[in-house]
Amino acid sequence: MPNFIDRRLNPKDRSLGNRQRFLKRVHDELKRSIRDQVKSDRIADVDAAHGVPVPRRGADEPSFRHSADSGERHHVLPGNESFSAGDRIAKPQAGGGEGSGRGPGRGEGDDDFLFVLSRDEVLDLFFEDLELPDMVKLNLKETVSYRSHRVGFTTSGTPSNINVGRTMRNSYGRRIALGRPSEQEYLEVVGEIAALEEEANPSQPQRRRLAELRAVLDGLERRRKRIAYVDPVDVRFNRFERLPMPNASAVMFCLMDVSASMGEREKDLAKRFFVLLHLFLKRRYERIDIVFIRHTDEAREVDEETFFFSKQSGGTIVSTALEEMQRIILDRYPSNIWNIYAAQASDGDNASGDSDLCATLLRDELMKLCQYYAYVEIIDERESEIFGTTDNGTSLWRAYRIVDGAVPNFQMTRIARPADIYPVFRKLFARQPVALRA
Repeated sequence: MPNFIDRRLNPKDRSLGNRQRFLKRVHDELKRSIRDQVKSDRIADVDAAHGVPVPRRGADEPSFRHSADSGERHHVLPGNESFSAGDRIAKPQAGGGEGSGRGPGRGEGDDDFLFVLSRDEVLDLFFEDLELPDMVKLNLKETVSYRSHRVGFTTSGTPSNINVGRTMRNSYGRRIALGRPSEQEYLEVVGEIAALEEEANPSQPQRRRLAELRAVLDGLERRRKRIAYVDPVDVRFNRFERLPMPNASAVMFCLMDVSASMGEREKDLAKRFFVLLHLFLKRRYERIDIVFIRHTDEAREVDEETFFFSKQSGGTIVSTALEEMQRIILDRYPSNIWNIYAAQASDGDNASGDSDLCATLLRDELMKLCQYYAYVEIIDERESEIFGTTDNGTSLWRAYRIVDGAVPNFQMTRIARPADIYPVFRKLFARQPVALRA
């Protein structure tokens, strides 16, 4: 049987095994705290480390200690004015007196302590009840793509990356430093020797000069052979480094129906959906803006807190949200610069005749600007059995079915519980090449 040894370093001098055991022991408490924080925090804060308060009760490691109700102990108490040596001091009753050792300000109960969860641990706890497989978790945590960037020179590399200019400068400097004869100096000696050899009757000084030049030429040739014109030490290669690609900017439009029919459960499911979509896009874009649009019978752009927690309600006209989105795109997010994504959450209720207008706006206007548009219809759990396998549904659902069949980057689904959110993202991952191609 093979033996597996985990040689990974413990994070920041902490015991990884102890940390994992602690996470398992307080799993339910951590999960509840993360769920409460996700409901109250901003979407962008989900993808970060979290400090989670954990009750001290049940979180302490087991240990052995002396019982305060038995045994003999000897203490030296300085400043004694009431007892003499040999006097017997009565023990305080259990739970009484001030012998608990808890210090000033003690009282009933224990304070909570703050346990810091890493980003990956937060995502694991957040995704747990969404029934996401490990493959999807890795996709949500993947790093951005990289490109090669030239950052200097190196002494090793492939021949195709040789930098000729830097190599020749190194060669020239080395030849000067080592005194390698230049080509001009060599040719001058050769030319003078050739001129003297052409003399028919050379004089005695000319013969001596010829002998000297031949000796000089022999030395020059030996030095030229010893000191190469280009030596391996001169060769330099272009050096490249992998840098994150400067991804294009992206904007995500979050459209939510906040009419009287959208209750707290529907809004909670909508926020979970928007959180997952934000995490997906954040992995692929260095900069991403989020635009929140809420609508009843009129639509307006709001901040995140107003988007999720405002108590406003009223009738429903969905086309007002689509028109507001189109106006914002034309004003601030030109489609030739920005990658535009949109997510719409609604319970499907709409004014009579407005659903057809919504389908026309999407098919003829908005889908020409968007890389991806996801429509999520939040239904009651009892309705999931009725609508799960049929095309029946609200007027808005039936109108969007026409858009779904005509536009490839439009997806729609129904959600009745948190575990139903994953099919939307399974479709989103399947449409990813189309989105990136645009």
